[in-house]
Amino acid sequence: MRLACNALVKFMLGLAFVGALIFLPAGSLDYTNGWLFIGLLFVPMLILGTVLLIKSPELLEKRLDAKEKEKTQRGVVAVTGLFFVVGFVVAGLDFRFGWSEMPYWVVTAASAVLLVSYALYAEVMRENAYLSRNIEVQRGQRVIDTGLYSVVRHPMYAVTVWLFLSIPLVLGSWWSLLCFLPYVFLIAVRIQNEEKVLEEGLDGYSEYKKRVKYRILPFVW
Repeated sequence: MRLACNALVKFMLGLAFVGALIFLPAGSLDYTNGWLFIGLLFVPMLILGTVLLIKSPELLEKRLDAKEKEKTQRGVVAVTGLFFVVGFVVAGLDFRFGWSEMPYWVVTAASAVLLVSYALYAEVMRENAYLSRNIEVQRGQRVIDTGLYSVVRHPMYAVTVWLFLSIPLVLGSWWSLLCFLPYVFLIAVRIQNEEKVLEEGLDGYSEYKKRVKYRILPFVW
C-alpha cells in the first residue's frame, strides 16, 4: 500500500507538472497535440506502473528512487531536466504564436515511434530486474546479455533516445526539437560514466563489452 500510494502521488505530480509546462505557455487548453502527448505518455505509464506493482514491486520501487550518488550522473540528470523543462515550455509557446508548421504525417509517425519505444522500454524492464534509475551495482547483480541486451549494451538508453526525440514532434514543434536534441549528447556522457562504474564493480562486464560491441546503436556507437 505504501508503494502504491508513493507511485500514485508521483504519477499525479508528474502529470500536473508536465501539463502545466505545456498548457500554461500555450495559453489555452485547446492544444490538441498537447493532449495527444499527455495520453501517449501517461496512459502507458499508468499501465506499466500497475503491472510492475503487481508483478515486480521491487523493480517499481527502484524505478521510483531517483537519488543519484555519482557526481557526474547528478550533473547529467540536472542538465537533462533543464532541457526538458525548456523543451515543453517552447512547445507551448510555439502553439500559442504559431512558429511551426508540422505535417500531420510527422506527428502520426512520431506518435507511433513513441508508443513502440514505450513498448520496448517495458520489454527491457522485463529482461533486467536490476534497472535502478541510479547508477550502482546492486547486491547479487549479474550481467544481462539476452534479448535486447545481446544487440546493444544499453537498450534502455537506446529506447529513451527515440522516445524523447519523438516528444517534440508529437507536440508539433520544430523549435522544441532543438531543445531536446542535446539529450543525445548527455546520454553519451551518462553511458560512459555508467560503464566505468559497471566495469569496476560488476563481475563479467568487461567480457560482456567484448561480446556486445555497441552501446546504443548497432554499427555506429
